[in-house]
Amino acid sequence: MSDYILEMDHITKEFAGVKALDDVNIKVKRGEIHALCGENGAGKSTLMNVLSGVYPYGTYSGDIVYHRESPSPHRSAESGETCQFHSIKQSEAKGIVIIHQELALSPYLSIAENVFLGNEQTSAKGVIDWTKTRKHAKEMLEKVGLGNENLNAPVNTLGVGKQQLIEIAKAMAKEVELLILDEPTAALNDEESRRLLEIMLDLKKRGITCIIISHKLNEISYVSDSITVIRDGKTIETLVKGVDEFTEDRIIKGMVGREMTNRYPERVSDIGETVFEVRDWNVYHPEDSGRQMLRDISFYVRAGEVVGLAGLMGAGRTELAMSLFGRSYGQKISGTVKINGKEAILKDVKTAIDHKLAYVSEDRKTYGLVLIDSVKGNMTLAALRNFFSKKGVVNSNDEIVAAEEYKKRINVKSNSINQVVGSLSGGNQQKVVLAKWMLTQPDVLILDEPTRGIDVGAKYEIYCVINELARAGKAVVVISSEMQEVIGTCDRVYVLNEGRIAGELSKEEVSQERIMKCIMAQSGKDEA
Repeated sequence: MSDYILEMDHITKEFAGVKALDDVNIKVKRGEIHALCGENGAGKSTLMNVLSGVYPYGTYSGDIVYHRESPSPHRSAESGETCQFHSIKQSEAKGIVIIHQELALSPYLSIAENVFLGNEQTSAKGVIDWTKTRKHAKEMLEKVGLGNENLNAPVNTLGVGKQQLIEIAKAMAKEVELLILDEPTAALNDEESRRLLEIMLDLKKRGITCIIISHKLNEISYVSDSITVIRDGKTIETLVKGVDEFTEDRIIKGMVGREMTNRYPERVSDIGETVFEVRDWNVYHPEDSGRQMLRDISFYVRAGEVVGLAGLMGAGRTELAMSLFGRSYGQKISGTVKINGKEAILKDVKTAIDHKLAYVSEDRKTYGLVLIDSVKGNMTLAALRNFFSKKGVVNSNDEIVAAEEYKKRINVKSNSINQVVGSLSGGNQQKVVLAKWMLTQPDVLILDEPTRGIDVGAKYEIYCVINELARAGKAVVVISSEMQEVIGTCDRVYVLNEGRIAGELSKEEVSQERIMKCIMAQSGKDEA
């Protein structure tokens, strides 16, 4: 039996003359969990799309050699076969299955239907056999810890964590031998992430090989046997657990090409008067008028200050941000908002922008960007009415000048300001969203998970932008699920729990332990 299940040799892939992959080589051992690490745009997802047939043979150069398991009971490996996949269907037939970051589930179909989507269980006459479908779906779901789920429930009634596990069950139903997971924990909370990692370790025990792409280096170092680092489309090195140094700092050095002694840039705070103040803010669920989501929320942010909103998933942080930003969330909203000492009635998004309030959503692809539009079109979109048009006529020259300035200012890596934003890496997309709201010249910015799904190098650049905004006297609110990020970037932190303020911590007081103590103390009060 070959030690390796996969060898990718001298893979080169170009887009419009630009090399996304430049002579990449990678070997994956059978039965291991192999991680791919690199900055946004390094070529990780491109490489896996080549492997799985998303980019068909002929659109790249190089060889994919796959050592497939033999169907014999002795499970001896077949000799390596050079594969030329023209579609995902062909790679799946060999036992290679990819799960993309954007899940490929049909939201209104049942769990059972989704498990066999594209792999339907049919009778001899080609008709779907629903008895067999439900029976086998239950078997697959039991393997990923979802055996008690209602097979007839629509997938959109489940949380993202369970949907991710259904994707794995779907892959197992295709008799997967090599499972590729692209950012599988990006949208999951800590508990869901741990559960998914344990499932991966269980798959390893079953003999299934996994390749994982992730920016969460603590998860990578915990679950992986080997790590291949890619930088600027080239293979840099492969680290092996038990042989090489397997720390986060070592991985980062390979990714960015240098030591990163401080992941958070230093900032000297120059805090002024209160710019943004919220008093007695109450919000009810948009579809259930009897369910109160936020209760008596009060906080303030001063000029030049970065204030964090910390808390567990479901604490109400995003609901708070969206309800403040032109009542984009909720109903029966009450309370007072003051901007620069004057009460602001933020009845809709347009009014919020006019009052110099900006909100960077946690979901950049759904709420932050028009993915089919250019970098320029996205950057100037929110400021178009107030800054780039007169009497309904857009000044294209002003748009170009502003987009070019911000592209350089926050280091957006794109071919030009006319490049389609959907073709950029996640980190560069996030910078475009930030530029969009910076161009509205806001006094208050709410940044909701500003570094979700981006690498450490891009994160550092985002932190520098936050510092720049604070230096300019803006009032900045940062919402983050990464407690270390809140601690590293903020001057003061409010802790939310179950829709209430559970505590307020100064820069000197804040720590992961203090944040959790605030949460537990608030939970104790609610139970009492």
